[in-house]
Amino acid sequence: MSMLSLFLTGLAIAAGYFFLTWLVSVKIKNYGLLDAAWSYGVAILAPIYAWMGPGDATRKWAATAIGVAWSLRLGTHILTRVISHHPVEDARYQTLRARWPGSGMFLVFFELQAVLVVIFSLPFLLMSFNPAPGLKAVEMLGLAIALLSLSGEALADSQMKAFKADASNKGKVCQAGLWRWSRHPNYFFEFMLWVGFFVASLGTPWGWTMIVCPLLMQHFLLNVTGIKLSEEYSLKSRGDAYREYQRTTSAFVPWFRKS
Repeated sequence: MSMLSLFLTGLAIAAGYFFLTWLVSVKIKNYGLLDAAWSYGVAILAPIYAWMGPGDATRKWAATAIGVAWSLRLGTHILTRVISHHPVEDARYQTLRARWPGSGMFLVFFELQAVLVVIFSLPFLLMSFNPAPGLKAVEMLGLAIALLSLSGEALADSQMKAFKADASNKGKVCQAGLWRWSRHPNYFFEFMLWVGFFVASLGTPWGWTMIVCPLLMQHFLLNVTGIKLSEEYSLKSRGDAYREYQRTTSAFVPWFRKS
């Protein structure tokens, strides 16, 4: 199977997967399921690419292992949150419901997420067609960055989960662990994970085009559904305490606090 054929196969699988996700979301009246479905997308496509691609086994399965680990961990983390809050829907989707009456526009929105999953799965597709034996130094560096970033993101989520589990912290701002040095360490490590996959792709022909992954992720995290919306909700719920947190703590890259 050619790379183009496998790419189109992945696109068809993603389109079908998100259509089913849309059907379930409409049935249970909770579009928040989309966030978990998006995160699980790489765990679906990357192994298919590795299985069907003719490239070196060490390279394609090493990248796939890290990609699937990230995908399953984040997807399960989000799905657990969605289930625990159900039937209350994430505020972002409540806002979209007011803007998009009916379910038709949401189907379009879900299918756009399918396209994004296919884009973010491209590093795994490219590496699955690289026949060069073994891993080059740049590939090992990239996979190491991705693995460390996966660990950092998991740690940040774990620290926030523990903070919220303590009833005495209700209404307070989490400044434990990594959250003391960044207001969004989970987003920072999410971005760095895709930097890692981009670097790993540099050992493969046309791998430099995978710069699109960290750039897209940075745009979404900084300007669309990440920091911007998260901080709007935090200011509404925590007020001056969060404003002080904004004043003293880096928004994205972990850094020293201001006095």
